[in-house]
Amino acid sequence: MAGVLADRVRLYQTVRSAHLERARALSPATIIYRGTRYDFDRSLAHGLDLVPAGPIRAAWLLARSSVRQLEVNEPLMVSSLRRTALAIAVLRVRARMNGRPVRFVSYAIENANPFDPGARGWSARRRGVEHRILARYVWRSLHRVAFGTEASQAVYGSVFPGTEVAGAAGPGQSIVIPALPASCDCPPAPVGDAPRLLFLGALTERKGFPVLLAAWPYIKVRRPDVRLTIVGTGALEQNAHAAAAADPAIELFIAPSRSDIHQQLRSSTVLVLPSQPAPGWREQVGLPICEGLAHGCSIVTTTETGLAGWLGAHGHTLVSPGASAQIVAEALLEALGQDRSAASVLADLPHTDGRLAADAWLFGDG
Repeated sequence: MAGVLADRVRLYQTVRSAHLERARALSPATIIYRGTRYDFDRSLAHGLDLVPAGPIRAAWLLARSSVRQLEVNEPLMVSSLRRTALAIAVLRVRARMNGRPVRFVSYAIENANPFDPGARGWSARRRGVEHRILARYVWRSLHRVAFGTEASQAVYGSVFPGTEVAGAAGPGQSIVIPALPASCDCPPAPVGDAPRLLFLGALTERKGFPVLLAAWPYIKVRRPDVRLTIVGTGALEQNAHAAAAADPAIELFIAPSRSDIHQQLRSSTVLVLPSQPAPGWREQVGLPICEGLAHGCSIVTTTETGLAGWLGAHGHTLVSPGASAQIVAEALLEALGQDRSAASVLADLPHTDGRLAADAWLFGDG
């Protein structure tokens, strides 16, 4: 590709299948990205303006482009800070030279302070000062920020106290639009007689997969009719294979297609994502939570997600991180016992997907 032709660009560190699905509903834009996530489905990329590029090439493409609006990864995403800061600096220089300013915007859902003195992540230990400087530069360059959760807004307020966004664009240039989905319009899937628990996502410790496997025997004793579906991929795949091989009530799907994932969501009763904190990481929202809600699933998760307040207020079940397998099992049994209809879950959702609403505000006039 010789250059970026669109006047709107989204600069992402990584892209995943959900980004590609959403890109078709968002305003048209070139997506410049560095890498892909574990759940990237290449079949969904057809027809989208996707440009893979490292930091230097991305900056070069942007400098030669006619871009007038740039969405960047949020300022507290430390893994992308160098790339983001370089892109912004190049376009600010270009604006001084040609008199054509660029609007910089960002969608923020970070739920933990990466500069917390108690953090043990490598970035906090080795490059804390550099990242603080770059994060503040990106933050102060933004013209608008849309927060996906109130928890994220609070974190940013603690990191950048008393600092308005956008080249100091002033009050009113940030907003909270909950990262809630609208009802998915995918085709209905067959629903079996047995209630079904669904784990969807990375098969890792921080997503709580071992906790779920440990809770499963307690659930089977009380509810032998329940089935467990595991959908995902990750470091603990062997544990998933062993569990499925030992128990016919467990179904396992490793890296299925998006259409198959939608079918599993439609046919499930409860989605479980018992996220656990890890050094330098806390669940921001949890894409599986949003996908479960969009398909009418009741949710069982931990208080780690930025949506915890909304979930608790709308009849879903929360447990504390580090809760025992027995407590997680009790929470799942409680959710199953409610026998909540998909229609009642969907009735609580907004008519417009929160991410789409945020995008319209970020790039809207005014």
